[in-house]
Amino acid sequence: MSDAPPGTHLARDLTFYVLARFALVAVVAAVLLLLGVPLLVALAVALVVGLPLGLLLFRNLNARVTAGLAARNERRAKERARLRAQLRGEDQ
Repeated sequence: MSDAPPGTHLARDLTFYVLARFALVAVVAAVLLLLGVPLLVALAVALVVGLPLGLLLFRNLNARVTAGLAARNERRAKERARLRAQLRGEDQ
């Protein structure tokens, strides 16, 4: 997509991923409703089928979100280590 390092678009990627998975559940529920399945049953089946199916269908988006979260956690760990060293009075 772009040359941006992982994690720079974490909020955007996470939003797209969540919306895509909810949309998939909605599509599965709509198909079941068109087939005459009651609403609550259609929603329950759509959740059970749609959420795991989303892991497969949106694999690339999931990988981007995972990379972004890993990069953010790494930055936070480095900042935490820097602050702890500063509190101990260590020079950097």
